[in-house]
Amino acid sequence: MWSIKPEDNDLIEKAKRFMEKYYRTFDANRADLVNLFREESVLAFEGQQIKGKEAILAKLTSIPECHNEIADFNCLRHRTPGSMLVWVCGQTWVGGTKDKADAVVTNQMFHLMPTPEGGFYVGTQI
Repeated sequence: MWSIKPEDNDLIEKAKRFMEKYYRTFDANRADLVNLFREESVLAFEGQQIKGKEAILAKLTSIPECHNEIADFNCLRHRTPGSMLVWVCGQTWVGGTKDKADAVVTNQMFHLMPTPEGGFYVGTQI
């Protein structure tokens, strides 16, 4: 039987804070996501692999206005020390707010890598 270890509670809280910040920033001003990516970061989006923070930011800012809500997420430690995988499911309203657009169900996977300051950056986003 699998059980949550006490140290995993901290992992879950860190993942939750990161995802809330990511989607809040994505919805408000995607240009502010620039510090959540590095030159080695990769975004897999609609069959394309986009590498590097400037290229990723260009792609993300080209997407129409959206509103995102996280319904659920799961996370687990990855073999790279301090990193984690986070799977997010939720709804996205493309083209505006909930009252102006239809929702689509979305799923995203993030490989979060640790920063020296104790935070995370997106290593890979699918």
